[in-house]
Amino acid sequence: MKRKRSVPAVLHADEWILVVNKPAGVLAVPGRGEAPTLAELLPAYEPLRIVHRLDRGASGVVVLARTLEAQRRLSQLWANRQVEKVYLALVQGYVAADGTVDLALSVDRDKRRVKPDRKGQEAITQYRILERLPGHTLLECRPLTGRLHQIRVHLAAIGHPLAVDSRYGGGKAFLLSQYKAGYRANRRGEERPLIGRLTLHALRLSFEHPAGTGPVSFEAPLPKDFRATLEQLRKISPKSAT
Repeated sequence: MKRKRSVPAVLHADEWILVVNKPAGVLAVPGRGEAPTLAELLPAYEPLRIVHRLDRGASGVVVLARTLEAQRRLSQLWANRQVEKVYLALVQGYVAADGTVDLALSVDRDKRRVKPDRKGQEAITQYRILERLPGHTLLECRPLTGRLHQIRVHLAAIGHPLAVDSRYGGGKAFLLSQYKAGYRANRRGEERPLIGRLTLHALRLSFEHPAGTGPVSFEAPLPKDFRATLEQLRKISPKSAT
C-alpha cells in the first residue's frame, strides 16, 4: 500500500517565483531514492527551476524559479550571501548561551557525510536560544553560508545535535517514553514517534525579488509533528523527565 504523498503548501506564486512549505520526506532537488520531488508534486506550476537546497528530512520554505532569468538572479543572491535564512532547530541538551559556529566543512563522498575540516569550505552559523525544554533546547539558527548539512554538522560539533538526526549524533526518532516518567503505551504496547525525521525547519527566507520590485520575506508555519513534539515537551516537568 502506497503512502499518501504530502502536497507542499504554496505560500506565494507569481510570474517569477514559486514559494512553498516543503514537507519532510520530499526532495527539494532530484536525487537518489523513490522520494517525490517538489516539481513532481506541483505539476501545475511547471517548469520549475532549482535555486537552493533543503534536506529531504527537513521541512520549511523553499523558493523555486519559474523562468531562467529568475533562476539566474536568485542564484546570484544566494551566491553573494544576500539572502536572510532563519531556521528552527530542536537539539539535544541544554545550550548554555547564544553563539556562532565558524567551522569549515568538507564532504566525505564515500560515507555520504559532511565533516569539519580546516581545509574545507568556510561555513558560519549563528544560533540563538528561543526556549529550554526538558532535555532539549529550541534554537533559532541563521546560516551565513550555505554548505551541505551545515546546521546539522555545526550543532553536532558543539555537542548539541538535532534531537532526531541519526547521521550526526541525534536519535532515530523522538519517543515520548524516553522523556516522560510514567509513560503508558497503547493497548498493543506500541509507541508511535512524535517525530521521526530531522527536527529542523526552514522558518523564513528574505531576499530581493528577482523582478526588482523590492525585498520580500516568506515564512512557513511549523508542521504538525514539530508542533506536537514541542507541545509535549512543554507539558513535561523538568523533575519528571527521564
